[in-house]
This record gives sequence, structure tokens and C-alpha cells, in this order.
Amino acid sequence: MNAFKAYDIRGIYNKDFNKEDVYRIGYYLPVLMQTDKILIGKDSRISSPEIFQALADGINAQGCDVYDAGITTTPMVYYLTANDNFDASVMITASHNDKEYNGLKISGPKATPIGYDNGLAELEQMIAQEPQPNKTIGKIIDHNRKEIYKKFLDQYKKDYSGLKLAVDCSNGVAGLFAENIFGQNTQYLNLAMNGDFPGHAPNPLVEKNVESLKQTVRENHLDLGVIFDGDADRVMFVDEKAQFIRPDLIIALMGDYFLKDKANEKVLFDIRSSRVVKEHLEKLGAQTYMWRVGRAFAARKLKDINGLFSGELAGHYYFRDFFYSDSGMLSAMIVLNVMLELKQKGITISEYFSKINYLSNSGEINFKINQKKEAMEALKKYFSSQEELEALYDFDGYRLEFKNWWFNVRPSNTEPYLRFIAEANSTEKLKQVIDKTQSIINQIKDKETSR
Repeated sequence: MNAFKAYDIRGIYNKDFNKEDVYRIGYYLPVLMQTDKILIGKDSRISSPEIFQALADGINAQGCDVYDAGITTTPMVYYLTANDNFDASVMITASHNDKEYNGLKISGPKATPIGYDNGLAELEQMIAQEPQPNKTIGKIIDHNRKEIYKKFLDQYKKDYSGLKLAVDCSNGVAGLFAENIFGQNTQYLNLAMNGDFPGHAPNPLVEKNVESLKQTVRENHLDLGVIFDGDADRVMFVDEKAQFIRPDLIIALMGDYFLKDKANEKVLFDIRSSRVVKEHLEKLGAQTYMWRVGRAFAARKLKDINGLFSGELAGHYYFRDFFYSDSGMLSAMIVLNVMLELKQKGITISEYFSKINYLSNSGEINFKINQKKEAMEALKKYFSSQEELEALYDFDGYRLEFKNWWFNVRPSNTEPYLRFIAEANSTEKLKQVIDKTQSIINQIKDKETSR
């Protein structure tokens, strides 16, 4: 089925999957997870209630009870899964995707991610079989625990009234908690939950979706803009100059919050992260680790190394004290807590990053090409032949590191794209690398069309 992905089940509803598929997923999920109770939360998308009912019907037909958390954020489901000792949970969401999409994020005990390599592949095979409903039908039990989750978040909350803020909830479920966290003095954009996402699509990585936030920050001379995706597991930021802050740099900033009273803690970041992140964290005394992209890999790796926190270029941030899971709202509070200290010192967020971010970075570039493996090998061969290679990582595509620059190239799991990012000590060097990469990829594409 097209909806089964590396990290979750997701696609255009009633095209890539439908309610019969969801019913079967529900029916076989208790078997896969070996449990008699499953927690379910859902976002505010138009199709989420129908998907919930089909999923609950399937779970109940197996004789398993459904604990209904109601409309939630994805991080709230992670929290309840671990805190309330569920062996399985499902969050109904398509996260940052457009309104016609929906999906299922499945977690195991202690909110462990269930991806294609540790359960979803088996589940995909199971649903090909015709369900045979159990004679004993399970129940749907109310499990609305928003107040418990609010109390957890409140542990990190400080008085933010001294910061001039704008918060864009993208008409997603961040609106459930935003006013409680950020207060009444904050300027809110797209606060009301609406599954049609009338303000803009719920993906903060797309530049046009951040324009209204930038404008608000610029026109009102604010200290910071905050923007969440549709299910509030990701968060991104705009500085006081209305400039988008690259999400990997936030990992470095979080070090100032977490590491000032700790030594030799382990911090994880993804293979696309800037060198300055590693340098800054190590100056603060951290042991740094690099790993694969995606929650299914990052959360498990962070737990394996007993890391303190982790971050990704896509705006996910994971925390040991949050069951090694990611939370956009918790991440935002940590950033604001550092901001409070910076403001007391008279330092703006852009000044903070100008001191640590001295390299030129391309950001992630997508090259459309079918021969992804061939292109990756060609890039590796060419650049490693031109100058001395200092390090090579091959656990998520390739990351090649040289004295004054590095690049990562990795294939998309679901689309005909190569995702490329490079960083250098000068804009001239970065341009040379990007131009040569484009040239090599164009040569391979020309071969494709001539075959």
C-alpha cells in the first residue's frame, strides 16, 4: 500500500489509503503490538474523525479497548503513551502535509517509534488478510488528559511577558496549548484549529508559509516569531530582523539551556547539521553524536546513548526528559528561556547566532532525478578525488567532510529526489560546490532521457 512509509503510515486519504485499510490496520495492530488496550489521539483535519472511527472499530473487533485522547498534539500522545503505560498508541495526523493528506503515527512502549524496520512492514503484510472479528468486542474509553499534559509543560514555562512575540499555530493543534504557554500579550496568527488550514499550509519549511509571521515580526518590531506545523511536533523561528533561523542552529542554542550546569552529556544531531552546531556544543562540554534523519531513528538512537537532547534540520527536537520524544511546544519554551537571558544581557537572537554561525550554508536543495544511487556515487567519486577527504559517513546517504567544507547527499524514500546540503567557509567555495553538483546531476539526467 502506498501509504506505508519509513516512519509512519501517510498519504492522500481515499487515494493512497481509505477507511477499509484503516479498519484492517486497527484490527491487526493489537496482534502486532501484543496488547489489549491502545491509546488514540487525532489532529483537527477534516478526515480525522472518520479515520478515528474506522481505526477504533478495527481495534475493538479484535477485542481490544481504545482509549480516546480526543483532539491532541502528537507530542501529547507520546507523553500519555509513556506516562500512562500504554504498550501501543496511534496519532491520527499528516503532520505538515496539505489538508487532503492524513496518516497514522504508531508508537510502542515508552513512546518508542514504530517504523517500517520495526513493525510497519509486518503490519503491511498482515492487512492483506481478511479480518475475522472477535466474539468479544472492545470498548472506547474516554482518556482526555489535557490538564495532566499542561501540568507537565508548565514545569518549563517562565514569564514571557517581557518578550515581544508572535506565534503562528498554522491552524493546527498547537492552538490547544499556545495561549496557556505564551500568554495574552503575544500576537497570535492562525490560532483557531481548522482542518482546511485557511491561513497557509501547515509546513513551516516552505518559505511562503512563514511570510505572514515575518511580516508581523517586522511591522511590530518583535523579538521573535514562532511557528508550528500541523500536529505541533515541529517548531521553527524567525529572528527580530524577520529572518528565518535555520533549525539546526537551534540545537546549538539549546545547549546554552541544557549544558550550563552539566558536563560530558551526550547530544545527538542529524547528518545534515552544521559544523558550528558540533563546535558550539563541544565548547559547552558535550559529547556529540551524528545520526540518521527521522524520528524512527533519532528517538531510538538518543535512548540508546542515553543522550540529553537531540535535534534535526527539519525542526524536530527530542529530549531525554520527554521519553526521548519530540515536542514543538517544549522546544519553543526552551528557546524562549534562553531568549530571556539574552534579553537581560541586551543581546538579540540575530546577534547571538552571528557570533557562532560563521559558515556559508546552502540549506537543503532537492534535485529531481530517478538514478539517485548513481548520482550519489558520482558526487562521492568526484569530490573525494579533488581534495583530501577528512571523514566519510554513510549511514544516511553520504556525508563527506573536507578541511574547509562538507556536503551530505541522501535519497528521498518516497519521491524521485536527491536531498543535498553543503556548507563551506566562504560563499565562493559554496557556489563552486553547488554548481559542480548541479553539473554532475544534469549529466546523469541527460543519460536518463537518452536511454
